[in-house]
Amino acid sequence: MVADHGSKTEISFAGRFASSAIAACFAELCTIPLDTAKVRLQLQKKAATGDVVAIPKYRGMLGTVATIAREEGLAALWKGIIPGLHRQCVFGGLRIGLYEPVKSFYVGDDFVGDIPLSKKILAGLTTGALAIIVANPTDLVKVRLQAEGKLPPGVPRRYSGAMNAYHTIVRQEGLGALWTGLGPNIARNAIINAAELASYDQVKQTILKIPGFTDNVFTHLLAGLGAGFFAVCIGSPVDVVKSRMMGDSSYKSTLDCFIKTLKNDGPFAFYKGFIPNFGRLGSWNVIMFLTLEQVKKFFAREVRS
Repeated sequence: MVADHGSKTEISFAGRFASSAIAACFAELCTIPLDTAKVRLQLQKKAATGDVVAIPKYRGMLGTVATIAREEGLAALWKGIIPGLHRQCVFGGLRIGLYEPVKSFYVGDDFVGDIPLSKKILAGLTTGALAIIVANPTDLVKVRLQAEGKLPPGVPRRYSGAMNAYHTIVRQEGLGALWTGLGPNIARNAIINAAELASYDQVKQTILKIPGFTDNVFTHLLAGLGAGFFAVCIGSPVDVVKSRMMGDSSYKSTLDCFIKTLKNDGPFAFYKGFIPNFGRLGSWNVIMFLTLEQVKKFFAREVRS
């Protein structure tokens, strides 16, 4: 059957949301052990006894994964997976699903040609900020569960599971506590979302202009790796502040957390967990974008132009 050149494919917002949520959840399920290692490394502070600095418990990505698996069991690497999936259904569905409509809104319906990088970044910042305002409670619970390591015998766990964590936080700290760390979380997720989506968009667009390259799995793989690298380089400092504020309620504000981290642990503390963070975000982006490109095909429908 001959293709109708007067037709094109479109995806509804519901289709974009569903395909984005499915892709984000699948990527989360595959990579959360690296995210758990990243959180533990970021929350690890320098410990000193007298003039002697104690040896850190967690050292490097693989060392952290091995320590957690040895001391707490393999299942501990998937701590926070339930709120993690909650988060990706809401946050992933909104930030990725809204990106194309918001980008089109910023350039206007009559725009023709390649969309400027600045508009792509602006769309990523907008959808990342809007999505995390809705999804912050799921992020908080995920970090709280991941942060809890091996406890001494007889000491009960802070939370028995994701739903218990939501209930306990509201009961003990108030409803507003579910939005703890919202400031750095908006900054972190808006920045990382812009870095991920705009860089994927731009890298893919650039690759497709190179002779011999087509819109296939290899192109999606390269663009996904580029998106992960840019996201980690740009977002790591705010990611560390976010993890520390969510894992430790002693910080008074974002600025207080930033200053104390800088004073106590030095500037390199803001890139703690960089390797596991890149391993996590690089692989997460590759898996998510590869899955997204395939899942979108199930929701696409052909319309006549």
